[in-house]
Amino acid sequence: MAETQFDLVVIGSGPGGYTGAIRAAQLGLKVAVVEKDKTLGGTCLNVGCIPSKALLESSEHFGMAMHGDFAEHGIKFQKVELDLKAMMSRKEKIVKELTDGVQFLFGKNKIEWIKGTGRITGPNQVTVDGEAPQVLSAKNIMIATGSVPIELPFLKFDGRRVLSSTEALSLSEVPMHLVVVGGGVVGLELGSVYARLGSKVTVIEYGPMIAGGADQGVVKQFIRILKKQGIDFKLSCKVTESEVTRTGVKLKYENTEEKKTETIEGDYVLVATGRRAFADKLGCEKIGIKVDDRGRVEVNSHLQTSIPSIYAVGDVIKGPMLAHKAEEEGVAVAETIAGLKGHVNYETVPYVIYTWPEFAWVGQTEEQ
Repeated sequence: MAETQFDLVVIGSGPGGYTGAIRAAQLGLKVAVVEKDKTLGGTCLNVGCIPSKALLESSEHFGMAMHGDFAEHGIKFQKVELDLKAMMSRKEKIVKELTDGVQFLFGKNKIEWIKGTGRITGPNQVTVDGEAPQVLSAKNIMIATGSVPIELPFLKFDGRRVLSSTEALSLSEVPMHLVVVGGGVVGLELGSVYARLGSKVTVIEYGPMIAGGADQGVVKQFIRILKKQGIDFKLSCKVTESEVTRTGVKLKYENTEEKKTETIEGDYVLVATGRRAFADKLGCEKIGIKVDDRGRVEVNSHLQTSIPSIYAVGDVIKGPMLAHKAEEEGVAVAETIAGLKGHVNYETVPYVIYTWPEFAWVGQTEEQ
């Protein structure tokens, strides 16, 4: 195993990782990024923010062509057809352009991409398991391993009928009936995509309202608009059982307010009940990095873990799982390591749901 010395080794190349790495390199540090996937950019660029927004834009154009009042503007269509394959190809092209862009920036800033799975084996050491195993020595380490979709024990992902957001972004057909379990950002955005493309969409939400954490007065109006778009909602409902058949999935759910059990069947089910921090194979406990009861790495106000030379950012720590929040944290860590005053103002982190209408807020809600 070769050993190489760096000022900063980043584990993970998502928004927090690649942004922090680039900023550190700009400040004159020698930087390496350990990434196990074939492309850079993490969940956000590959199977999250970017492909979902590409499909949201395309599906909105299709929806406007199908149902918009274009005749008033002097625009007439003979026939509108959906080419789902072309829509997905556009999405993949956008993803490739952006992931290639990150790789270009790595080269421009002399950041070394080390391919493999990184684990922390000391306060200043990262061991990389892959085709060319090696040990990296680092004055500082940044954990930026992100998060993964939460899998329900009675509704496990199979990639065919029971989908995570990853598979839902690449379907080869438009579902006749898409059942979405979870009324948060992912469920509402992907539900909107397929509703516009012609799917019947039903959202089952455990809470009394969708978009948890948002201003409830605005949410009431928001849900009215989404219902007009054809999305059905089952609120205060808990999915309790599932049965996967050759052609779809049957779900049993309980209305927690009315204490009534019902069943529903869709040809696809999207499980969008949230994400969990992905720190499983880092070896945190072995070297004394504190992790909370939800698997998140604990950090102080400077984003340092219980080992001062090791930092953590993004979805793997406490706080909203948002790409732009991770980016700010990555930059803050880079500036702190370089001797500047890195800082993140969490009161100014915006939240956005890219449905139509887009729903955004910043700061505290009236309830808070």
